[in-house]
Amino acid sequence: MAHRKLPIFDEKGFVILRDYDGPAMPTDEWMGLEYMDWKSGGDTNFAPLASALGEMECAGFWDHGKPDKDGIWTKNKEIAPSLVRYVEAVGSRYGRVRVIKLNPSDEASAVRQLHLDDNNRLNPEGEGWVVRSWLELTDSNATFILREDKEHEGSESRIPLHKGMQLVIDTQRLWHVVHNPGPKPRYALITSWESGDALQAWIDAQLPVGEGAGAR
Repeated sequence: MAHRKLPIFDEKGFVILRDYDGPAMPTDEWMGLEYMDWKSGGDTNFAPLASALGEMECAGFWDHGKPDKDGIWTKNKEIAPSLVRYVEAVGSRYGRVRVIKLNPSDEASAVRQLHLDDNNRLNPEGEGWVVRSWLELTDSNATFILREDKEHEGSESRIPLHKGMQLVIDTQRLWHVVHNPGPKPRYALITSWESGDALQAWIDAQLPVGEGAGAR
């Protein structure tokens, strides 16, 4: 039995939603989080909001015998209640929840960091496929680079990022990296989600009026 996947990802593997228009998220929340020196896709630090056991760690859930689902809030939850409410309001089963701090780099260095995520290790067959969402917390002149084939630029989509942008990506299908030219770090909330009715309903509600999925 295969994993359940959402048809909205069939064509491109990602969907761009309308910009976040909910209650303001104070900068003090993500700036005040406890970050860890964890490298993924460049010069990065991560602040875990939900982890496998609620501990301050960035390791995969499989290290604890779990799929990337049923995340448990860490002590960072108390510092960033607005980010926690954002995740809980989606209503879908979530796993890792983290804020990324991505320091600036040149484009060539970023492209060398193209990678696939290992989202579905230990994911039981018949359950929903795990995808990831991003909520951009800052303006940083950054660009998401996505490729179906790591070695072929012709398979590439480039998505300019801005504060409040929301997108969901099947990052086990698409090679991906964010290029942040600077001069400031880029911050974003990253959440692992189980594909299912709840995630589909949230995506449907967040699509731009009169528009479908895909890069603009």
